[in-house]
Amino acid sequence: MNEFLINSTYFGVVLSLLCYWGALKISEKVKSTLCNPLLVASVMIVVVLSAFRVDYETFDKGASYLTYFLTPATVCLAVPLYRQFQVLKSNMKAILLGIAAGCTACLVTIAVLAMVFSFDAQLTASVLPKSITTAIAIGVSEEIGGMPAVTVACVVITGIFGACTASAMFKLFKIEEPVAQGLATGASAHAIGTSRALEIGEVQGAMSSLAIVITGIMTVILAPVVMSIIG
Repeated sequence: MNEFLINSTYFGVVLSLLCYWGALKISEKVKSTLCNPLLVASVMIVVVLSAFRVDYETFDKGASYLTYFLTPATVCLAVPLYRQFQVLKSNMKAILLGIAAGCTACLVTIAVLAMVFSFDAQLTASVLPKSITTAIAIGVSEEIGGMPAVTVACVVITGIFGACTASAMFKLFKIEEPVAQGLATGASAHAIGTSRALEIGEVQGAMSSLAIVITGIMTVILAPVVMSIIG
């Protein structure tokens, strides 16, 4: 099977798109946050690759083309932010402090856990950027000595977990303010979480988009500082 597919440049991208399309249909019917399209699509891809014994390199040969759209897709998240600019302007101080608190809490928590479980420097550096979008996280990971592949895995897992649990967390902690919901989602679960925030409401989506940008910038600045302290 590998020999047949290795000459097919578009196998990976076609499989990815078909699985995601199927995952969207499942998500629409099931109506559960646990049926996140990205999570369902990932499971479907793993099942297909395992069933037909296709190795990851063969799949990635075509699927890697999708990564070219990652940055433009992230930039498109600025559209809902533009529409809610008045909300941003009215709550600027609270928004910036909230994002700063979320970013700091994330980095400190990872640093503490890394010391408790005796992570080596490379693994710690790989996990630190887990709550920012992949396009930025890979660069941060490489800069501070991490492994980009591990970083990408952490980013995806974090995003899916955040998207699946966001609504439940809001209910559990009685967070009803749309601005707070959006900031919490974007600062912790980046673009994947933002897709969920957009489903909840436009204000939530706009604030989550803003949180992605500012959290990314703060992580770029603070991650090397954290590594120098614990390394």
